[in-house]
Amino acid sequence: MTVTYTILLAGFFCVVVGLQVLSCALVVWRLRGSDPLQVPGTHPPLSVIRPVCGLDTYLYETLATSFSDLAAAYEVIFCVAESEDPAIPVIRGLIADHPEVSAQLLIGVDAISGNPKLNNLVKGWAAARHDSIVIIDSNVLLPRDYVQTLFATWHQDTGLVTSPPVGIQAKGIWAKVESAFLNTYQDRWQMAADQLGKGFAQGKVLFWRRDILEAAGGLAALGRDLAEDVASTKVVRAAGLKVRVVRRPFPQPLGQRRFGEVWSRQLRWARVRRDGFPWLFALEPLTGMILPLAVVTTLALVGVVSPLAVPLFLCLWYGTELLVARQANWPAAVADVLTWIIRDFLILAIWIGAFAAKGFVWRGNAMQPPPMQTAE
Repeated sequence: MTVTYTILLAGFFCVVVGLQVLSCALVVWRLRGSDPLQVPGTHPPLSVIRPVCGLDTYLYETLATSFSDLAAAYEVIFCVAESEDPAIPVIRGLIADHPEVSAQLLIGVDAISGNPKLNNLVKGWAAARHDSIVIIDSNVLLPRDYVQTLFATWHQDTGLVTSPPVGIQAKGIWAKVESAFLNTYQDRWQMAADQLGKGFAQGKVLFWRRDILEAAGGLAALGRDLAEDVASTKVVRAAGLKVRVVRRPFPQPLGQRRFGEVWSRQLRWARVRRDGFPWLFALEPLTGMILPLAVVTTLALVGVVSPLAVPLFLCLWYGTELLVARQANWPAAVADVLTWIIRDFLILAIWIGAFAAKGFVWRGNAMQPPPMQTAE
């Protein structure tokens, strides 16, 4: 092995490992201590919109958390596309159980884009009485103080507050692998980016001020990309504002998962990222363990470094993730570390698979990137 080649490999290894350590350090710093939320004494009333489609495993539990203690300060709107949806009795029961909260169920579809979620949401957006509006997926388990958390995260330069999901209550190996993708990987990178002032939206929770989105064209503007979170990020940045991530992301109970479900979901999200942020997506193989492991193993085999460098590298790589998980109170047992290793092997395979096609099928709907706009 030539000296130049050795230097290039060593430099690549140091950069990739340095990014891993830096991202983990940023999140640990972010989560240090238990500082109370700096919530303003008063804040505007809030409209909570939750799109629902079908009976998720924990649907009752997650939708029930829509109702916080601030009954007089907000309203809840549930949106369902089909009148035969099996979730409707659950929603009506929850509304009846919380008469202290202004809540309603809206049924129907208004086609404004190729995104069925947005088409389900339009009626809720139009019916919302308040100018502060948060859209929350039905499978998010909200903390009791979620309303205060959203407003506490909003600053003068904010255009959107968001929360990626934290995987909890994972049952079985593949649900734990999904949790590994969500927590110490995707959540970590989103939180680290937010620490640097470069937050990205996540479609699970989108907290808007009505005038910001309306100035960009309303909900229809979020149909300009494969997913509403990518479009939301672009809308906010085009307005010269920032996407901010809540300090501690909201949980999502996972339940049981099969390998095919995890693979198809991660592949779908990878294609969303590839279409929305191609330059960042091109760098994703560097965020997993496989490439730096291959480099340090090669250097050890040719005698450039000691064979002990390989296990030391693995301890550093996953030890920093372990610090993040424990600081955040996320799953962090030995079995969870094993799922992080499985996840890292899948990252490269999913990245390659994302190039096989541009679109995907979601809830029976074929999703394709909107056609390129051309100047007339």
